[in-house]
Amino acid sequence: MLSIGDGDTLRVNRQGLPITIRLACIDAPELAQNPYGQQSRSYLQTRLAKGREVTILSHTTDRYGRTVAEVISGIKINLALVEDGQAFAYRQYLGGCDAKEYLDAEYRASRHRYGVWQVEGGITRPWDFRRGRRNAVIPDGTTPGGRRYRCQEIGSYARAQELLRQGHTYLDSNGDGEACESLP
Repeated sequence: MLSIGDGDTLRVNRQGLPITIRLACIDAPELAQNPYGQQSRSYLQTRLAKGREVTILSHTTDRYGRTVAEVISGIKINLALVEDGQAFAYRQYLGGCDAKEYLDAEYRASRHRYGVWQVEGGITRPWDFRRGRRNAVIPDGTTPGGRRYRCQEIGSYARAQELLRQGHTYLDSNGDGEACESLP
C-alpha cells in the first residue's frame, strides 16, 4: 500500500509500479463533502496503513485507467467501508459484486446511523454531488488565489491533492475527488 487518495481510491505498488485502485462496488463521499469525505479517507487510512500488503481482486479497468477492484486485508475493505457508514453501495456498478452483501451492509449501517447515516436518510450521494459540481459554472474562471495550475507543472500526486483540497477543483477533471491521477 502506497497512499490513500480518498475514501474509495488508493495507490499500491504492483511489481515495482504504482497503480491506482478504485474500490469496486462502493462510492465514498467526495473530500469536498465535509466532514464525511475526510472521515471516509481517514477510516481507510486506519484500515490500510502505509506499507501494508493487500490482496487485489480486480474486476475491470475504468475509463480513467484505474484498476477497479475489491481489496482484502484480513477483511473485505470495500464492504467494511459500507458496513461502517463510510461509503454507499454503488448501485450502478454492483453487477460484478455480491450485490446483496453490499446492500445488506448499507441497510445495517443506516439502521445504526453510522457515518454518512448520522444525517436522516444519509448525506447527498457522491454520484449526485459530482453531477452537481460538473454542472456548476464559475463565471469568470478564477480559482482560489487567482492562479490556475496544470497537472504537468505541479510535480507530484500529493501536491495535486493538496491543491484540490484548497479549492482547485478543475484539477479533478473526472469528478472522482482525485486530482491529476497520472502524477507519481
